[in-house]
Amino acid sequence: MFDAGWFFDLDKTLRARGLDSDAHSFDEILARLKSCVPLSPDAFADECAYVILAGGFSQKTAKKIHKIICEKLRAGADADCLFNVFHNKNKVNAIYKIWQNRDAFARGYYAQKTLDDKLKYIQTLPHIGKITANHLARNLGENIVKYDIWIQRLGALYAGNSAFFANIDNGKLNPDIKKYCDAMFAHLVRETGLPLGYIDVVLWKACQNKLIIMDDYL
Repeated sequence: MFDAGWFFDLDKTLRARGLDSDAHSFDEILARLKSCVPLSPDAFADECAYVILAGGFSQKTAKKIHKIICEKLRAGADADCLFNVFHNKNKVNAIYKIWQNRDAFARGYYAQKTLDDKLKYIQTLPHIGKITANHLARNLGENIVKYDIWIQRLGALYAGNSAFFANIDNGKLNPDIKKYCDAMFAHLVRETGLPLGYIDVVLWKACQNKLIIMDDYL
């Protein structure tokens, strides 16, 4: 476990089962991470909408709703119309506000000089929290880890300390767990030669689809 052979087997299995995607396919994610080309304001808003919708929903559901909402926004729908598609007023209002201000928000994001500044900036956008900001930044092409619940569990497993599992929190990242997550990613980057943002999405999908079952290793 936690070596190149293990990782590439996970990647191969996910691809074979048609599970190789987040908002985009694995190949698209890898290409974006390698180039990090600025997106248009429309595409920037689309990425924001996806990560807002993805919280608390399966990827299949998020992608379905995301497609409908993006089509309606481009057709001129208002927030009330979006609410008829997705009955979460806070998320719908956030998505609509970002769409209405997409030019300014995209310019503001790409004006930031460092990754830390970019993360701080997008956390000022409606309904973008700390972990959501990492997800969004990665989907925008930044080589970054999301630190969601699955990745925290893997970090605890990598640490070889089952006591860490009691400190896993999707709202507040424990610094000790983060340290071991970072060590795990640094190790896998050395092992595979791949961007850590790509390793992140593959591990997340592998956990989500039960290719990695934590209890088997505890």
